[in-house]
Amino acid sequence: MRFKWVSLLLVCLLLLVTACSGGGKQEEGQGKGNTGADDGTTFSFFGNYDWLTTAPWGENAATKWIQENRKVTVKPVQSGGAAAEKLNTMIVSDDLPDVIFTDRGSTVERLVQAGKLVALDQYYEKYPNFKKYVKESTLNLLRSEDGKIYQIPNWYTSGQFGNGGWMVNKEIYNALGRPKLETFDDLYQYLLQVRDKYPDVVPLEVGEKGAGLEIMYGGFKENSTSKFISLMGYPEGNKLLPIYDDPAYKEMMLYINKLFRERLITQDALQQVQDAVKEKVNTGRVAVMVESNITTYGAEGHRALTASKPDSGYEIIWPIHKAGLDKNKVFVSGFETLGWNVSVITTSAKDPEAIFAYYDWITGPEGQKVLFFGPKGLYWDEENADGAPIPNKKYKTTPANERTETMRKFEDFNWAGNTTFIDKAKMSLEASLSANQKSWETVAQSTVTWKTALDITQFVNTDPVPDTEIGIIAQNIQNIHTLAFAQMVQAKSDGEVLSALETAKKNAQNAGLDKLLEFKTQRWQENLRKINAAK
Repeated sequence: MRFKWVSLLLVCLLLLVTACSGGGKQEEGQGKGNTGADDGTTFSFFGNYDWLTTAPWGENAATKWIQENRKVTVKPVQSGGAAAEKLNTMIVSDDLPDVIFTDRGSTVERLVQAGKLVALDQYYEKYPNFKKYVKESTLNLLRSEDGKIYQIPNWYTSGQFGNGGWMVNKEIYNALGRPKLETFDDLYQYLLQVRDKYPDVVPLEVGEKGAGLEIMYGGFKENSTSKFISLMGYPEGNKLLPIYDDPAYKEMMLYINKLFRERLITQDALQQVQDAVKEKVNTGRVAVMVESNITTYGAEGHRALTASKPDSGYEIIWPIHKAGLDKNKVFVSGFETLGWNVSVITTSAKDPEAIFAYYDWITGPEGQKVLFFGPKGLYWDEENADGAPIPNKKYKTTPANERTETMRKFEDFNWAGNTTFIDKAKMSLEASLSANQKSWETVAQSTVTWKTALDITQFVNTDPVPDTEIGIIAQNIQNIHTLAFAQMVQAKSDGEVLSALETAKKNAQNAGLDKLLEFKTQRWQENLRKINAAK
C-alpha cells in the first residue's frame, strides 16, 4: 500500500491547532448510551485512501439487511481522491467523522497525540467477539505509547494468509507450450517469447506504480519478503543491517533493470495508475503478472476474460525464484496477525460504545457471514457445526462470475474482517462445490498465496512518527531510496545500476541510516518481547 506524505510542518501546525481547540481525549465511557448495535446507531465513516470510494449504505443485500435488522446506518465521507488533504481539512476545522478507516502507524498516533480518539480498552473487555478471536499478542501490539488501545483491526488472523503472488495468462501460456516457469532464468526466456510473438501484450505486468517490482525480492533470498526493503534493513541475528548491503537486493535490482532495458516490463511501470493496470489485465493484454494483491487482479481479470471465452483467463503459479533456492522457503508477501488496516473512533462520535458494539458484531460469526457471503436466504440457508454457511441452490446455480462480483460488494463493508473465521468458512463451503463452481480467488489462496506468505508480525510499529527527529530522518532516507530505485530500474547498463546503488548507500548513511536502523531494531526487539510475553 502506497500513501502520500504531507508537509511535516503542516502536520505539526494542524495538530497544534486541534490540540488547542478543546478536543481533548474523550474519557472512557463518555457518551455511552446504547450498549449494542441492536439499539440502533448512525455514524459517519471516512476511508483515508485516495483510491477508496465507499458505496452508499443500504444499496446491497448485506448493508440493507444490517440497516433493517441491526438498525445501523453508515454515512460515508468520501476522500475525493485526496485523502490526506481531506483529513487535514477535517482536523483543522475540528469536524472529524465518527470513524476513520486508515493504515496503522503515523496517522493514528498523530490523532492520539492530538486527543482526537476514543480509548477502547473497556469495550474490548466488555464485548465478546474481539475478546474471543483476537490474540493477546495482537492486542498488545495495537497499544499506543500511553498503553491504551485506540484501534480496531481489520483482517487480523491467528493463522496464515496472503494475497501476493504470480499469475500467467492461460491462453498465451498454453499457446507457447506451457514451458517450465520456476526460476528467474525460466521467466526471462518466457518473456522473450511473449515479446517477440505477442507485440501488443505486456510480457511482465508489475502493478500500480511498479508495486510488484519489490515483491521479487523474496525470490532472491530464502525466508524473506519485500518488508525488509520498506524497513531499509534486513535482519541478521538481532540487528537490522542496511538493505543496500544485502547481495539479494543488488541481484534483484540488476535483474529488474535487465527486464526493463529489454522492454519486458511496461516502460511506464513506475508511473502507471491502478485503472490502467486493471484495463490491461481485464482485456488479456498481460502475459505474466507479479503483485502484492494478485488474488484481486486475478479474480477480476479471470471473470472478465472467461465471460466470453470460458477456457481463457488467468492461472496462479508458484513464486518465481532464484535457481538453487528451496521453493518452500520462498515467500512473495508477508502477513501480520494484526491484519491490514484499522478503524478508529473519534471524539466526535456521540455514542462510541454503540459503534464499537457494531464492530464487535461485524467481527463475530453472524457479521462475517452477512458481510462476506451475504445475509441468510441469499446464497445460504443453513450452517454447519463450525458456523460456516452451507451453499444453497442459488449459490450453486448462479454463475461464479456474477456471484463473486455480488459478494465482493458485501466485503467492501467488512471493516473488521476476521481472517481465520472467513478462511475456514470459505474452505468448508468451497469443498462442497464442483471445480467449475469454485471461485478463482479461493483456489489461488488455498493452493499458493497463503502458503507463500511469511509471518512478519514482529516488524510492525517500527516506523517513527514523521514530525520527530527520527521521523524526518526516515522520510529523507525514503526520498533517497525512491529516487535511487527509479534510477536503478531505468538505468542503461549494469554499471549504472551499481553506481546508483552505491550512491544511494552513501547518501542514506549521510542522512542517518544507522540511526534509523538502530531505532527500528529497538522497536523490533520490543515487539518480540511483547509477542513472547503473550505466549
